[in-house]
Amino acid sequence: MSDLPPELERAAGGPLFWTRRISLTARILAVNLIALALLAGSLFLLDSFRKQLLDERFKLARSEARIAADALDEMGDAQRRTLMARMGADQRLRIRLYDAQGQVELDSFALGPPTFALADPTRQALFQRAARALDRGVDALVGAPAVENLHEPEVDRTGAWPEIERARGDPGGAAVGYRYAPDRTPVITAAATVGSDGETLLTMRNPTDVTQAIRDARQTLAILSGAALLLSIQLSLFLARTIVQPLRVLVRAAVRVRLGRDRAVVVPRLPERGDEIGLLARAISDMTAALRQRIDAVESFAADVAHELKNPLASLRSAIEAMERVEQPELRRQLQDIAAQDVRRIDRLITEIADASRIDAELSRATFEPLDLADLAERLIGARALRDQAERALGAVPAPSIRFRRGPGPALVQGDAARLERVLENLLDNAVSFSPPGGAVEVMVANDGACTGGHARVSLSVSDDGPGVPDSEREKVFDRFHSVRPDGEAFGSHSGLGLAIARTIAQAHDGTLVITERADGREGACLVLALPGA
Repeated sequence: MSDLPPELERAAGGPLFWTRRISLTARILAVNLIALALLAGSLFLLDSFRKQLLDERFKLARSEARIAADALDEMGDAQRRTLMARMGADQRLRIRLYDAQGQVELDSFALGPPTFALADPTRQALFQRAARALDRGVDALVGAPAVENLHEPEVDRTGAWPEIERARGDPGGAAVGYRYAPDRTPVITAAATVGSDGETLLTMRNPTDVTQAIRDARQTLAILSGAALLLSIQLSLFLARTIVQPLRVLVRAAVRVRLGRDRAVVVPRLPERGDEIGLLARAISDMTAALRQRIDAVESFAADVAHELKNPLASLRSAIEAMERVEQPELRRQLQDIAAQDVRRIDRLITEIADASRIDAELSRATFEPLDLADLAERLIGARALRDQAERALGAVPAPSIRFRRGPGPALVQGDAARLERVLENLLDNAVSFSPPGGAVEVMVANDGACTGGHARVSLSVSDDGPGVPDSEREKVFDRFHSVRPDGEAFGSHSGLGLAIARTIAQAHDGTLVITERADGREGACLVLALPGA
């Protein structure tokens, strides 16, 4: 089974059973050598070429035997001798005439000098012996039928030549025989009947040109195959180096990153390569950089969490230890209040830290859907208004009022409604905490029209009546556990994670969250959430 998720397996084309245990270099060589194997398969075509040449020579031998037999039938003894000697010399044949009793009457080699001689393989050069060995190997490879070796009979009679017996069974026709000479060149014989007196004619030829043509073709094929083999191996090794070598470099860098032995490991980006390996190298480099940033962020977050929890725990420990020594009821009550406040602060911190630590993972799995940011804000503000009204009825201090305005244009965005509600809640909590009693918080949602890249942008601004945020602090307030609180607020009422969480959610939606001056010039801060329009 594959370890890849189904969608990645489909993108990769699915698993290939033959690539599981075979290196990439071996696969490249194997694929290229398949073409050479097909080239070597042309040996079978050469065998067909050899058969075609032999078939043509068989036809020629039959025709020559039949013509010579018909001509000898009409001639006297002297004319026969002259014709057989001339035909043997002109056609490089050996012609033998047998009488009705099967004995030799005439032999062209006896009537004149022999027109060919069978080579003695023991006297041939080494390369010729190698050629014969190659011929045997090719015949075995292609499954060529066995061929009888030529043996001159001690007593030359018709019974030593099966083709003569076949010719006598087919008057007016001719029979062909095929044997190998000692040097493995072909010997073609043809027999035909002469007249009706029982005489027979046997022709013999040693067409060495057939063997030479086949060997020349095989030699050419062998040279081409060898050159193609060397070229293919060189190209395969070059291709393997261009693919395997950078992959091995990437593997070594990835292993070092995984082992964490060298934090300064540089994953090569291979900028000179514009192919898939270059894309892979840059993707791995970017992934490693993002992983390091994430690790640094986790380490920094863990250090900040330890620091933030240490203060209320120290205060809580001091209050508990002091209560053991204090006997005045009023002082003990104050210490109990301090301990209860520290417990609430720790609970708030743990809740905010838990939300901050899991928000990235939740957003990576979230499914974004089209939603109206103005409707979302209006519903949330309405719910807060009902809650504030209920608290005022119970005697609570009136909270600043929240006014909502909707600008022209659609306010549709792609996002997670629950997370965007969390952003707006954090922004409203921040604005309310900085606004004085009886103050007002203004919320406005507007479509800013076409922006960078031609895409519409929807902005949500939250303005308060507080003292504002100095320029030097406008980026710092988005850091975790960093907080600039208004005068008179109880210490520890806020964890300093609200705006950090809000910006993280905004960035996960491909948006931004910044602090600016109020658009109407009044004193106070304005937090602007900008998201791409749907």
